[in-house]
Amino acid sequence: MKKLCLAVSILPLFGCNNTDEAVLQQSEKHSYTEKYEQVPSPSIRKTRNPVPGHTEVINQPAKKDSIMLDVVLIKQNPELKYGCEVTSLAMVLNHAGVNTDKMDLYRSIQKDPDPIKRGTNGDILNWGNPADGFVGDMTGRQAGYAVFDKPMEALVNQKLPGRAINLTNQPFERLLEHISAGYPVVVWTTGDYRLPDRWESWNHGQQVIKTPLDLHAVVLVGYDANNVYLNDPLSGKKQVRVGKNQFIESWKALQSRAISYK
Repeated sequence: MKKLCLAVSILPLFGCNNTDEAVLQQSEKHSYTEKYEQVPSPSIRKTRNPVPGHTEVINQPAKKDSIMLDVVLIKQNPELKYGCEVTSLAMVLNHAGVNTDKMDLYRSIQKDPDPIKRGTNGDILNWGNPADGFVGDMTGRQAGYAVFDKPMEALVNQKLPGRAINLTNQPFERLLEHISAGYPVVVWTTGDYRLPDRWESWNHGQQVIKTPLDLHAVVLVGYDANNVYLNDPLSGKKQVRVGKNQFIESWKALQSRAISYK
């Protein structure tokens, strides 16, 4: 979770540790690379078109009513005060069998180098774009903020070439199907998994970055009829139960961002 402090004399806390997330006014939409269609049988029909004019049909198990993945818990602190995104990704990649850790991903993630600039009252005037790379200092030695889905997708492809899945702007049901198939998902939410209620904005070139002051990234590891289950890198809790409808609202408020692998 990331909290913004706007007093000039106090180092601002932005990243997944104590702040919120930056929601771009012009957020990109990304499509899931494969189309899943529910069929009235104990399977999901997965269609793709490797040859023009030809549809290949592959059957795979239907989405389970409930599932819990045993994903290793990794804590972001004390090294990465604002590193919830890469720490969450470290959990997911370890589940995939990749030999990596949060510090490796911290060094490897794309960074947006634009420095923070403040007005005389402490308000942020200019800063980076989390859609381009991590904004600020992830360690917390200086102000830090967040990174969004596209740099995270690129990082998955570094570690698992060609296997990144960007589920951003997909229906939440697609995320549950992906979990059901055995793949944990990094999702963007708020620190308390509720709707954000405080906002900040700054300029980045010709863009205006508008952001809720409570951003967090966690790992979606399971679900049942009424709840989802999360590994939270900040609280250090594994398989945290959160009401499904409440969580979906917070996820949508954060622009429905989600990253995984296949």
